[in-house]
Amino acid sequence: MFGKHFYHESLRKVVVAFGTIFNNITIHRTDSNGNVVQSLKVPLAYSPKEKFLTRLEQQPNLDNREFSVTLPRMGFEIAGISYDPSRKLQKLGKFKAVKSTSTSIMDYQYNPVPYNISFNLFSFTATAEGGLQIIEQILPYFQPDYTVTINAIPSMGIKRDVPIILNSVSYEDTYDGSYTTRRAVNYTLNFTAKTYLYGPVYSQRVIKETQADMYSDTPQSSREERVIVVPDPTSADANDDFGFTTTISTFTDSKNYNPSTDQDE
Repeated sequence: MFGKHFYHESLRKVVVAFGTIFNNITIHRTDSNGNVVQSLKVPLAYSPKEKFLTRLEQQPNLDNREFSVTLPRMGFEIAGISYDPSRKLQKLGKFKAVKSTSTSIMDYQYNPVPYNISFNLFSFTATAEGGLQIIEQILPYFQPDYTVTINAIPSMGIKRDVPIILNSVSYEDTYDGSYTTRRAVNYTLNFTAKTYLYGPVYSQRVIKETQADMYSDTPQSSREERVIVVPDPTSADANDDFGFTTTISTFTDSKNYNPSTDQDE
């Protein structure tokens, strides 16, 4: 039933846009006089939280010389995808664009389908101060949403504003244990991106002329009036600026149009 392959990278573009928001977070370390002595850009990676925790636990104490993940770090992952009926669009609505390889062919696409994508963003720091610096650089931008613009379907000229909503913030401090146990301050932020997923792109030839025959009675009677609409100028392509010429003709010859022969008979 489906058969037609298409891939617009819709989900991938949302993931990239989400990660781009948080890829320039920095932490400053100061001396007793408040002077910045070190500035650290926090690395960001797409990875589950459990993977980060496993890497942290690879060095359970200070006597182990094996290298473990360095802090601070940030990571994010997709937590779920769900349909959003509150943003449903009319099914038969279309986006249209002239085909890039031929001005006599139109590409069209039906309205997209609304989906919510849940993201979890994690921050891992060795100190509470580092975690607070990261969180404070994020929270003020979400009231409670932050909107990014995604070039959804470049070939169709479709761009979509995607609001990313901050749902919750949770905190965890692994301070329990011995003095040699490594500490990790973890913040988890949950977001929802309200995006749309697009179906396949179809193509059709451009209609250069329309003809409508009018009857005063049932279709078995002869046509009495004909309306023909053509572009003005007739040489215009689909991507040109053109108008329309309407021609109305009346008939008393008791004939009808035969679409098979393209003649009045």
